[in-house]
Amino acid sequence: MMDADAIVVGGGLAGLAAAIAVAKAGLSTIHLAPAGPPDRRTSALMMPSVEYLQSAGLIGEPGAFGQKLSQIRIIDATSRLLRAPETVFNAKEAGLGAFGWNFANVRLTEAFQASMEALPNLRTIAQPLSQFELGADGPEITLADGSHLRAPLVVGADGKKSLVRAAAGFRARENGFTQAALVCDLELGRGLDGASVEFHYPNGPFTLVPAGGNKANLVWIDEREVLKQAQALSKEALTALLLEKSQRLFGGITLATPTHIFPLSTITVDHAGANGVVLVGEAAHAFPPIGAQGLNLGLRDVADLSAALAATDRSQPDWAVRLSEDYAHRRADDLSRTGGMVDTLFRSLLADMLPAQALRAGGLWALKLLPALRKQAFAVGMGSR
Repeated sequence: MMDADAIVVGGGLAGLAAAIAVAKAGLSTIHLAPAGPPDRRTSALMMPSVEYLQSAGLIGEPGAFGQKLSQIRIIDATSRLLRAPETVFNAKEAGLGAFGWNFANVRLTEAFQASMEALPNLRTIAQPLSQFELGADGPEITLADGSHLRAPLVVGADGKKSLVRAAAGFRARENGFTQAALVCDLELGRGLDGASVEFHYPNGPFTLVPAGGNKANLVWIDEREVLKQAQALSKEALTALLLEKSQRLFGGITLATPTHIFPLSTITVDHAGANGVVLVGEAAHAFPPIGAQGLNLGLRDVADLSAALAATDRSQPDWAVRLSEDYAHRRADDLSRTGGMVDTLFRSLLADMLPAQALRAGGLWALKLLPALRKQAFAVGMGSR
């Protein structure tokens, strides 16, 4: 006896979106979402992702709680022999009002949870998964309290350390970096006016993302020990360091929130679905925060899951297995292409070899001077399909 048609594991944004998509497809759905601390980070979502959220009824007008991203500015702040030119990408060049919107994850979570409340076939259980098995009769889940749940379809959205991925036998490759990311919110002397500004340093970018008014979200990638030393500085010393890193382009800087450091790694899987199990979000892929691909890719996972659900004949006894195989096929090209793009871009930022520096600088010169190439880069970076 099955307890539901589908069980979605994971309480992050990708898990919330997946649970809603599965329930809206008409499946009785159980969402396993243990309570956790609020996610104080932000997500820069490109327009295809924003349009998906609107079409799925997950958000309304993005301007109600997000900040428009209308420009991307890249500044080579290294002292390398071969330096790239400063490059500015304007959304108007692509015929767009904006590349995307920067949202506070807390606000997105609230919007998603409001959508869930209107779905009578969606039940949330605030318990973690303790065990997962693929038995002869399909997936079976054991909760922390010892109770068991069964469903033909399981959606693993349980993050980088996914228990669903490991227990279901998906082969994952993980590559750690010595770099990490320091994030916090800043108050600038002058606002960014809708521009995401990336200062490229030898160990990664120092990025300021507009967060409304004179506020900015900082994502600073550098060697983990460098970031730990910066975090240990006095408030005055850290502020002086941030002013130096931002080349004092935006006047004074005030720390608006405490700093947090996150390790960086990449995770890739051979395929994202099999045997009635599908993986979405960071259970299927993880990258350094380069090119704003993380949650954007996760939402494309959910969009393809919705498409696979719509195309599946659930009157067949093996419908969940067929769906998982269809989903894996739909996701293969995007996961391979995006993973390769982000990995190449990140490694190019760290490269010390002159040939690699020359290729990167030449590439940015080409993007700066050739409108057709810039337009193609817009489409790739935004995840247009």
